[in-house]
Amino acid sequence: MALQRDNPRRALLDASLALIEAEGLEAFSMREVARRAGLSHQAPYHYFTDREAILAAIVAEGFQGLRDASLAALEGHSDPAKRFSAIGQAYLDFALAHPAHFKLMFRSELVREDKHHEARACAEGAYEVLVRTAAEVAEKSGQDQRVVMLLAWSAVHGLATLMLEGKLDKAIPARPDREKAAAAAITLLETLWR
Repeated sequence: MALQRDNPRRALLDASLALIEAEGLEAFSMREVARRAGLSHQAPYHYFTDREAILAAIVAEGFQGLRDASLAALEGHSDPAKRFSAIGQAYLDFALAHPAHFKLMFRSELVREDKHHEARACAEGAYEVLVRTAAEVAEKSGQDQRVVMLLAWSAVHGLATLMLEGKLDKAIPARPDREKAAAAAITLLETLWR
């Protein structure tokens, strides 16, 4: 990972993500982040008020990235069920490509929404894409929008979590096979909305 020396804030975020990805949230400390970024141990406090603030910046960045990926996945699809399936696949792809972001984004005990407005706004923006697309599916299929959203979100989020935590490795040893099976599961969900 090439740290951005000309942008210490970005270097701190990149070092934080690398630390979380390599050693988990338990290993996260401002001092270790500064060391990995090649900065003084006080440098993080010039850009972030505390540990939670740097985590909140990562959460905001993650939800913004998820929203962007979801919106991009919707392009070119007019069928509501296909659109919903496409954002499900985008959600899974985002989680696998950005595991440190994903693992932190849903840890509300680490980043309080009432304290970090940017993180909350980004989370709401990503959630709104899900809600709007679920509404399209519900309108066309006659199903309850809340049930459509709950089933799809819990299934895809659970699938992403299982894959990131290695819980499917024994059942499906090869990563390409796991990803193929996950895509098939998302497509199977699509049939429920038709």
